[in-house]
Amino acid sequence: MKTITPNTPIRLAFLGCGFATHLHSKTLSGFDNIERYYASRSLEKAKEYQTKYKGHGAFDSYEAAIESPEVDVVLVATPPVSHLELTQKALQAGKHVIVEKPPFLNSVDFDTVKKTREETGCQVFVAENYFYKPSLVKLREALRSGLIGDILFIHINALKQQKTGNWRDDASLSGGGALFEGGIHWINFIANLGLTIDSVSGLQPKQNSHIEKSILVTAQYREGAVGTLQYSWEVPSLFKGLRISRVFGREGSITFESNGIFIFVRGRKKKLIFPGLSDIAGYKAMFRDFFNALRTGESPQFSLDMAKQDLQLIEKIYTKK
Repeated sequence: MKTITPNTPIRLAFLGCGFATHLHSKTLSGFDNIERYYASRSLEKAKEYQTKYKGHGAFDSYEAAIESPEVDVVLVATPPVSHLELTQKALQAGKHVIVEKPPFLNSVDFDTVKKTREETGCQVFVAENYFYKPSLVKLREALRSGLIGDILFIHINALKQQKTGNWRDDASLSGGGALFEGGIHWINFIANLGLTIDSVSGLQPKQNSHIEKSILVTAQYREGAVGTLQYSWEVPSLFKGLRISRVFGREGSITFESNGIFIFVRGRKKKLIFPGLSDIAGYKAMFRDFFNALRTGESPQFSLDMAKQDLQLIEKIYTKK
């Protein structure tokens, strides 16, 4: 596996200059030894991002960044319809790849990417920050501790109001509705609580748009628990995102703020846990893990197989709506 020499800069080019690139640029501004480049179909837009985020260069096309000898890694932050093609081109050009969620349109696309990864020796990472959220780590520890006994019910509230009016409203670009484009993060969340999902299905309320914006996901866990995930882009929430989720066991319950502000355990013992706000979304931990893998050649904590499983669960949900 190709690696990047320790103590040398990791030269990373963003493909696409939208919200994800804005978000990741802010996160990476606190990292040492990372040189950022920006690529867009508009050189003016790429230069705007380069200036705003103190980048090292700008490209007028994605292909130019992929082919540049100045770039070691590309971060694919374009609409999902282009992810597979850009990932393949980057791997074939000898670049490592970080690809935004949802990574590809179909779970079988992972097999294509894995084959190219093995042929080129380059690494591929899927930018699933929810896997690295401190709240998920602490919640998993609380469930494993047995403080609430056998787990019976898991209810995740991920209702919010999100305006779109862009490529997310076009299934030919986004690859699907709200669950596919944004809810895939929450699918990762319910799949990594320390329990194993055996089956999933989905129910939709009446839709007022041509693309799905609300869905109820049900899950049966191998260990016996059952779960629900309420996901929406059209339900107002307190402070534009404050939501409460619950886990019930035979000896108590866990109440937590869905974003990760607090976790309250009421069972054999009572515990109030504050996972921390400095990396509440998990982006810093995610990039630290990816950059360590780039320098050591080790696998990241969140693997391609795990990312493929998330997409397979989405496919099952859409099939069983």
